[in-house]
Amino acid sequence: MIRRVVFNQKGGVGKSSIAINLAAISAARGKRTLVIDLDPQCNSSHYLLGEDYQEVTPDIRDFFEQTLTFQLKPEGPQYFIHQTPYENLSVMPANAELGDLQSKLESKHKIYKLRDALDKLADDYDVVYIDTPPAFNFYTLSALVASDRCLIPFDCDEFARQALYSLLANVHETREDHNDKLEVEGIVVNQFQPRASLPKRIVGELLDDDLPVLETKISASVKMRESHDDTCPLIHFAPKHKLTQEFVTLFEELAH
Repeated sequence: MIRRVVFNQKGGVGKSSIAINLAAISAARGKRTLVIDLDPQCNSSHYLLGEDYQEVTPDIRDFFEQTLTFQLKPEGPQYFIHQTPYENLSVMPANAELGDLQSKLESKHKIYKLRDALDKLADDYDVVYIDTPPAFNFYTLSALVASDRCLIPFDCDEFARQALYSLLANVHETREDHNDKLEVEGIVVNQFQPRASLPKRIVGELLDDDLPVLETKISASVKMRESHDDTCPLIHFAPKHKLTQEFVTLFEELAH
């Protein structure tokens, strides 16, 4: 099982868009794919399950809550997973009230529970994508502990570039303290405008610093917003569109 966390402490960089569209391509190619949504904003859950996503229970909050009560479901972590409208693609949906549990989970040292759940699911899925909140908190740390690959969205902003070094330090510390299998798989340049000078300069600076910038870049396009509005991943919404093909190319780059 490949365990991939999509992580950036900065909001609005495309974590959910990247996680869901890569997961949808994975599923479309026959891989048994699971998405875990740890972001209280629930964007990935909404993207995959549509307008009624809040009615889909049990969810990730229920999963963590049962680790506090020790009332473990006999079905195991599969109990909290739901099939999406797309073949081979399942989701453990988020909950807007995840923050209510955070301090209790931290005090009880529950950061390994997600990793343990994925260990139990190893025979059921080929790949897992974990979407994270825009913060370095309990849920993000749980995701980093549970994963072996970290994918970092980057939106070519100067503030994002400065924050990137702090982010990489957090990943390194997590690897040293909790998960020696964790590796930065690459930095995904998102909403890229190839004709603008600033994005090219910033990407060049990242490469000069020997950071693992992936070759495939994701363009800025209204098609992404349309895909969100239709709650349909690009590979199903507009399979021949340039943006979709960029995601396919990114998927193939990561597969090598």
